[in-house]
Amino acid sequence: MNNEEFAKKIIETLGGAENILSATNCMTRLRVQLVKRDENIFAELKKLEGVLGTNLDGDELQIILGPGKATNITNAVNEIIKPKIGDGKILHEQIRAKNATPIKLFFKKIANIFMPLIPGFIACGLITGLVGIALKISPELAEDNFIKLLMVAGNAVFWGMNLFVGYNAGKIFGGTPIIGGVLAALITHPGLKDISFFGENLLPGRGGIISVILIAAFAAWLEKNLHKIIPEMFDLFLTPLFTVLISGATAIFILQPVGGTISDAIGTLATGLIETGGAFAGFILAGIWLPLVMFGIHQAFTPIHVDLIARYGFTILLPILAMAGAGQVGAAAAVYFKTKNKFLKKTIASALPVGMMGIGEPLIYGVTFPLGKPFIGACIGGAFGGAVQANAVVGAATLGISGLPLAATTNNVAVYLLGVLVAYVAGFIATWLLGFEDPQEN
Repeated sequence: MNNEEFAKKIIETLGGAENILSATNCMTRLRVQLVKRDENIFAELKKLEGVLGTNLDGDELQIILGPGKATNITNAVNEIIKPKIGDGKILHEQIRAKNATPIKLFFKKIANIFMPLIPGFIACGLITGLVGIALKISPELAEDNFIKLLMVAGNAVFWGMNLFVGYNAGKIFGGTPIIGGVLAALITHPGLKDISFFGENLLPGRGGIISVILIAAFAAWLEKNLHKIIPEMFDLFLTPLFTVLISGATAIFILQPVGGTISDAIGTLATGLIETGGAFAGFILAGIWLPLVMFGIHQAFTPIHVDLIARYGFTILLPILAMAGAGQVGAAAAVYFKTKNKFLKKTIASALPVGMMGIGEPLIYGVTFPLGKPFIGACIGGAFGGAVQANAVVGAATLGISGLPLAATTNNVAVYLLGVLVAYVAGFIATWLLGFEDPQEN
């Protein structure tokens, strides 16, 4: 089936266009809100070739399709249902409001700041990683102008990161995006080092993206309130002026120092945890990561990874946490060899390659979590892989990718791949020993 035919099949399975209030997507999932949800929908969706799994988050039905496919199918679905959803959007917003919790909304808001940056992180991180591998093989390449240009390209997203984050944060928090970008540029500007207050020179970029987020949030709040009190005839001129002046002063004297303290604490805590806890810390972090993903708490780690990359050039947490996905691969492989269910075997065969590439949702929601004990086996496998990564303090120069592709961005490719292999094997053995109740054929 092409994308349009596949979209029509999904719509038909969901009860027709009239039953769909809205359709959105993330990197791997089509997310729909339905007027009515029949429990048989889940089983029917899983029968469709190309559907890797399903999940329910409140009243939002998530259909796992994989990277790229999720975007294309969502676009096709929206083209079909657009003329028919009408005022359903109002009900959709009411449903979302009912299911939204403050913590979930906060994590989602923070994650949404970085979501548009992920392709840039992936591209630049891979360029940096591949150049690093090339230089280890042939150090003399460091003098080659083409390699130098690639090194600049690999650093591009990080060089402009504060501006990108400021712009996106201003937009997410409801302010004017460019003002968020301007304020990010203000606290990053190299000219600050020549200015001193109270006997101390200002420090450009202090607090990194943590400061930027705080400043953009404050500026958005201030701007919205200024709109209420400044007469309309002066609003166009005075609101942005006062927003930048007041927010800029607040940023320099209050929010940037606060952001710097938070950023320092994050860096000290993360590095200290791995340095003192070593393999044990990696074992625990990777072992609990899959449950954190299930609860959506993993989104809170995105700014931490970005801040660590900005401070040190790599994040030591991502290789550890990526082992949870590797453990999942090992667990699913054990299920494949042990199950007699042909449909389950087919699901695993299609989802395993994707899982090895770092997309874990199909295996979580289609295999290990529904079976119970294999999910525990996956956590155990991830824990052992995480111990390997933490023991060697492996770091990654990007975020947004996991699994085997992450290897190219790490500072120790051999140890990272060893950790992946350990997670595969440990996840396989743990799941094989724990066993599971083999589902009956329908």
